[in-house]
Amino acid sequence: MDERKKSLLKEIVEIYVKTVKPVGSNSLCKKLKCSSATIRNEMVALENMGYIEKNHISSGRVPSEQGYRYYVENLMKPKDLTGEDMLKLQTIFSNTELQVSDAVSKCLEIISDLTNYTSIVLGKNSDDNLLQQINIIALDSSNIIAVVCTNKGVVENKKFVLPSDTNVEEVVKTGEMINKMLIGTPINKVSEKLEFEVKPIIAKKIKDYETVYNIFYDAFNGFIKNNTNIHVSGRVNLLKEPEYETTEDIKRIANKLEDESFKEMVSKIDGSEDLKIYIGKDSNFDDNVTVIKKKYKTNGEEGTIAIIGPKRMEYERVVSLLNYMVDKIEGKDERK
Repeated sequence: MDERKKSLLKEIVEIYVKTVKPVGSNSLCKKLKCSSATIRNEMVALENMGYIEKNHISSGRVPSEQGYRYYVENLMKPKDLTGEDMLKLQTIFSNTELQVSDAVSKCLEIISDLTNYTSIVLGKNSDDNLLQQINIIALDSSNIIAVVCTNKGVVENKKFVLPSDTNVEEVVKTGEMINKMLIGTPINKVSEKLEFEVKPIIAKKIKDYETVYNIFYDAFNGFIKNNTNIHVSGRVNLLKEPEYETTEDIKRIANKLEDESFKEMVSKIDGSEDLKIYIGKDSNFDDNVTVIKKKYKTNGEEGTIAIIGPKRMEYERVVSLLNYMVDKIEGKDERK
């Protein structure tokens, strides 16, 4: 792509982000110092290359997913934060009485208000918990409680109703056997170990091993889901964007934000420390959103912060906000 096409694409992206209106050739003539005919020819070339597309309600063009990606990777420059933005965030970090996790959550609430996007913090979850003990407590001949304890002092319990022909004493004894085999295992690895190491052994020793296996599997999976440390701010903000005007669009995004797969989407985002931008299909969330995330580490704590907005996102501003926030978070331990 030559320099004129780069400049043209950059202008189209940035104008469309601000106006939410397809960009016509006339609006670009003065900025690029070219004739309307030249701009139109270059637009046709960019469209043929897949970087922009024609809007069905106008003769103007809008960036394509490929166009946004090229812009982010080659043309975008982080935007300096305004004094007002910095002051709002600095106020949070200047409060030394706040725990890191609380400061992060409050800052994301501010960022969500500033950008009108949805913000997320995914803290350290059950991955760093090791199984210390699991107890099976028989309430009566058909009801038991499975109690899971970790080395971090986290306790979770779940009640189960046994099939009528299940021997409750056998279940309790099997629990003791499984307990010895799994002590010290990271919670997020328990299900895998249960399937490939424990199940073959209990299958040889007890008759109704499937029932017992399912009890333990459900107990550990429930533990992991309940101990995912995730805080979401501004769920409604995303729905205010022009991209989600129809009832169908609003329902689709709202349902995804409330669904359990939302947590999975955040936790599966690449865990590298570099800032990552996932546009459209790459987000694994919705074809019409962008997810920008960055990892932080401080005082032995770590987590991921992310912003979800439309593909027509203020990329420069969001990147600057996240970088500034992570710098402040990771500098927080220096002041203590």
